[in-house]
Amino acid sequence: MAKMRNDSGIERFEAAAPRLVDVAMGRAKADLVVRNARWVNVHSGEIIPGTDIAVVAGRFAYCGPDASHAIGPGTEVVDAAGRYVVPGLCDAHMHVESSMVTVTEFCRAVIPHGTTSMFVDPHEIANVLGLEGVRLMHDEAAKQPVNVWVQMPSCVPSAPGLEEGGATLGPKEVAEAMGWPLIIGLGEVMNFPGVAANDPTMVGEIAATRAAGKTVGGHFASPDLGLAFHGYVAGGAEDDHEGTRMEDAAARVRQGMKAMLRLGSAWYDVAAQVKAITEMGLDSRHFILCTDDCHSGTLVRDGHMNRVVRHAIAQGLRPMTAIQMATVNTAEHFKLEREIGSVTPGRRADFLIVSDLAEFSIDAVYGRGVRLASAGRLEADMPAHAYPKSAIDTVKLGRELVAEDFRVKAPEGDANSAEVRVIGVVENQAPTRAMTAHVPVENGIVMPDPDADVCRIALVERHRASGALTNGFVSGFGYRGHCAMASTVAHDSHHMIVVGTSDTDMALAANRLGEVGGGVVFFADGEEKALIEMPIAGLMSNERAEIVAAKADRLIAAMGAAGCGLNNAYMQHSLLALVVIPALRISDKGIVDSENFRIVDLFV
Repeated sequence: MAKMRNDSGIERFEAAAPRLVDVAMGRAKADLVVRNARWVNVHSGEIIPGTDIAVVAGRFAYCGPDASHAIGPGTEVVDAAGRYVVPGLCDAHMHVESSMVTVTEFCRAVIPHGTTSMFVDPHEIANVLGLEGVRLMHDEAAKQPVNVWVQMPSCVPSAPGLEEGGATLGPKEVAEAMGWPLIIGLGEVMNFPGVAANDPTMVGEIAATRAAGKTVGGHFASPDLGLAFHGYVAGGAEDDHEGTRMEDAAARVRQGMKAMLRLGSAWYDVAAQVKAITEMGLDSRHFILCTDDCHSGTLVRDGHMNRVVRHAIAQGLRPMTAIQMATVNTAEHFKLEREIGSVTPGRRADFLIVSDLAEFSIDAVYGRGVRLASAGRLEADMPAHAYPKSAIDTVKLGRELVAEDFRVKAPEGDANSAEVRVIGVVENQAPTRAMTAHVPVENGIVMPDPDADVCRIALVERHRASGALTNGFVSGFGYRGHCAMASTVAHDSHHMIVVGTSDTDMALAANRLGEVGGGVVFFADGEEKALIEMPIAGLMSNERAEIVAAKADRLIAAMGAAGCGLNNAYMQHSLLALVVIPALRISDKGIVDSENFRIVDLFV
């Protein structure tokens, strides 16, 4: 009889349990035994020296003082030599697409950093390809040697009426996806006004998720903790990663939610919120660490969840607490505490051998009892994953764009200057500022003002070949001279965002992405300075993470040469169309006041 397999490639517990018992009792021999370890027990909060750990069928069978009884001729024995054995790290909320690479290449990049479980929300590809895109990433996730669960995107589009993306999903699609093997719950419910107003789509999607017994992800991006927040919580959201203040974290936990504290490439929200534990004394069991968005450069050079754990420790958390927030707390939240999140019998044998707990220096990474990486180098064999043609041909501009497309005509009577609304970038945070500026008018055209750090921004429709654009102004990038950057990564509708000081360079950049099928490109003085091709849905490269990271380095260098000193400016660029986060954004429908959820005029 064939063995009963888990949907992600490991034998189910109920099939493996008799062998786990036999190994624990000494009636059978383990596949792997780790000896003389310091056992980081996230359930009891202890570090227990002199521990042996036995593994069979990809699961822990025995954790105790002596596993001699489980060692046979075929058992692999690893001497931990007093080093720590730590559960594999979990990223509770993240978007693979933000790394610019596929699920497979993402796993390649993060496994050496100790991440063995991920909860991915593919709402980027969903906004381009709909349910087909979610299925493509779900099926790729099932092939990985680590655990990749998928949250069904909830808001496609993210804000109906304020934008129109490439697809629409609703309760029917959510209910269908809940039956897929690796769907773990509903992705971040960004339409928080819709939940508070009992919008039928939001109510239906949350109901379908709850009926399936799965977790509802939250996203409350407003600093207002009044009635709208309480209505949102009452609507069923179970976690939130959008907090930026200590009081945000406290408010979530007090309402029975999990506060997800994120450290991504551009989001630095742990330091302020962790004070709810270190200063207010709140129970850390209800706090979870995550990344949300990390690009390839961060993954290759700085790490992934190991970086977040180190950062949390540096902010005053005990190492044990930080590790719990990246392991067992996450597992419990997603109802997977019997599968992952701790080094205890029955769980998947996902663990790390760590030589220094505070520095979190990882010597080896194991997934399902197999060593996947050591000394920071991947050892697992992970073949590349091919995407179908339907996922490649997605950038449809409809026509060749010209410089005139990126020019804004001044209102009648504004001969020398005009007052315009300006999107103000906030470094290291997702929210923007709603600004105004007086900018020059030349020959009836409203011009950028680099001296005042105001440049052009345009959103180019790219799903339906309409040839339509929305023009506006943005501040914060510091660009000087003649330059432009274009990206088909434009959360969440994923049209094309073009930012620049030169309408000629903006047209060149936009057309270039049309040629290569999407990605990010930077032009200066009419010349291409950097290009990252992302042909998969215009969101992901089919190259290795280290290759993409090298191209991203060239992009950052080109931006810096043009005057941009903003940290992770590409990430800030990609969020300028994110109409569900305050305060001012751009969409295919116009300039969006995303605090009051309405379209506003460009001119004040």
